[in-house]
Parts: sequence; structure tokens; C-alpha cells
Amino acid sequence: MTTFTYDGLPGRIVFGAGATRTRLPGELDLLDAQRILLIATDTEGALATALCAPFADRVAATFSQVRPHVPVEVAELARKAATEAEADLVLSVGGGSTTGTAKAVALTTGLPLVAVPTTYAGSEVTPVWGMTDRGRKTTGTDRRVLPKTVVYDPDLTASLPVELAVASALNAVAHCVEAFWAPRRSPVSSAVAEDGIRHLVAGLQAIEASATDAADAAARSDLLLGAYLAGSAFAGAGSGLHHKICHVLGGAFDLPHAQTHAIVLPYVLAYNAPHAREATDRIARALGRTDIVTALRELGTGLGVPAGLGELGMTEADIDTVVDDITAIAPADNPTPVTGDGVRALLRAAWAGSDLGETAR
Repeated sequence: MTTFTYDGLPGRIVFGAGATRTRLPGELDLLDAQRILLIATDTEGALATALCAPFADRVAATFSQVRPHVPVEVAELARKAATEAEADLVLSVGGGSTTGTAKAVALTTGLPLVAVPTTYAGSEVTPVWGMTDRGRKTTGTDRRVLPKTVVYDPDLTASLPVELAVASALNAVAHCVEAFWAPRRSPVSSAVAEDGIRHLVAGLQAIEASATDAADAAARSDLLLGAYLAGSAFAGAGSGLHHKICHVLGGAFDLPHAQTHAIVLPYVLAYNAPHAREATDRIARALGRTDIVTALRELGTGLGVPAGLGELGMTEADIDTVVDDITAIAPADNPTPVTGDGVRALLRAAWAGSDLGETAR
């Protein structure tokens, strides 16, 4: 008999092409937002300004000093901006780092958060926050950081560079794969994860087939829906070995978040696959291939993902400096027992971009 516990998370999802133009103002009205702190990078500034034009008089301040992995000093500056503006709501327009910065504000102020994602990060539907202090990334779970409303608009990803679109979508695939063996896995999160992989791979294959750009409307809709499902699966199942590795690497070496996940994913899958038969069967069903590790590796390399972490700036000497940190936080019920030697071999293979068969278990 199947028994499980699943925490359904509150939150309103608005999805559709053009939703930010037609629905965002009304969604802010529902939350009675009068003094909004807008968080968006300088790169997203023009887009965010255009989206806020219908309610510009309610934007009390804009914070643009977003940094990857949310350094604590950036979080403090964003919180200060919210206080000085007497904000009653935080609106984030951007990718995972922007959402993460907005979450840091919500964590300590309790302000409601509305998220408008422009990548496939998925963090906008999770209660997970993360901040980095002196090279060490700390994450936690708190429902105060869960956005009240997320507005998904595939039109906003039309200009997303292909390289970033691919890495971001593969990051979302990693959320799905991890959900099959993360500590709070359940039949619900597994079902959501399987469907998420199906949508994400369909979108990625459309990009690969076009060999030109990521602007196909159907592909963008698949990718964004897949990202939502991936974030939802991750929110329910929790963080497993893959995310522990990537969070440590990102905090220690300031590696680009999405690319790091995209590179590490097939190596963690290869590490766990021999002891996760049910998970691999469902991943295979979603991918439409039985050789799932090779399939994900080929999909990434075929779309231009760097072969190894060394191409992101990590050195081989860096590997030994993080092994203990990773093993200390690895889930006890990971399908394959996590050992220092196992993590070291996995990282060395991922750093070099070695054949997946060389990933020791």
C-alpha cells in the first residue's frame, strides 16, 4: 500500500502569451499593491519599465543591483531599498537571481512577492531561498518567500539568448530528475516531474531542430510550462545530491548557476541510476529513450552546453576543497551512498567533461 505526505503549496499561477500585458496590473490590484519595490537587473530594465508602465505611479523604487547566488550584502541593500520606499509589495522581473534577491527581501520583511520569470529557473514556485556569504552558499525553506502570484508569459522569453535558454531549461530538467529521489519525494511530485521533463525536452528538441533561435512560440510555451512543473516538483520533493553539489560549487567559485546545473546533471544521474530503477524507468518514459544518461548528455552538448566545469573557470585543484562540504550535506537516503571518494570522482569527471562511464560509484 502506498503511503506518503505531500505539502501542497499556496500560490496563484497566471500563464499565457501576453499575460504580463493583460493580466499583471489586475493581479497587483488583487493584492492591493500601492507602493511597489521593483527588482530587475539593468539588462531587464527596459522590459521591466515597459511592463510597469500601466501602474508606474505605484512603483515606489527600483532595485537593480542583482548578483548571482544573492550575496548577503546585496540582500541587505535590497531590504534597505524596500524599507526606504515604504514598499508594500515586491515585484521581480527576471531570472533566478532576480527572484532570489526578491525572496531575500520577503524573508525578513514579510512583504508579499509577485514574480514575472524571464528564464526557466523555476525558483519562483518554491519556498526555497539562498544567499552567499564569503564563498559559502546557505539555503533554507520558508513560506514567506513563496510568491503570492507568478505570471508566466512565453512572450518574455522570445529574446532570451539560445545559450541561456538551453542552460536554464536543462537546469529545470535537473529539478525534475532530482524530484524522483529527493528526501520528500512522493507519487505527486514524481508525476509532476515526469510531465515536466516531457515538456522541457519537447521545447529543447524544437530549439535543436531549428538550429537558429529559441523564438518559436510553441517551444517557448513548452519550456515555460515545463519550468513551472519542474519548480513545483522540486518544491514538493526537496533538494537532493545534484542541488547540494551545484549550490556548493556556485557559492564557492561563483560559477554560473544554470550552466553548472546543466553540466553536472548527467554525472549525478549516472552516479544514482544503478540504484534508482523506478526513477530511471520514469525518466526514460518521459525522454522517449532508454539510455537516459547518454540522452541528456547528448541533448546538452548538441545545444552548446560546455562539456565540463573546467570551461566555466573551475580548476582541478578546486575539487578537493569542496568534497567535504558536499558530503556533509548530502541526503542520507540518496539512492547511491554518498562517499568522499564517490563525490571526488564525480566532480573530477564533471570538471574534465569525461565519458560518463568514468563516473565512479
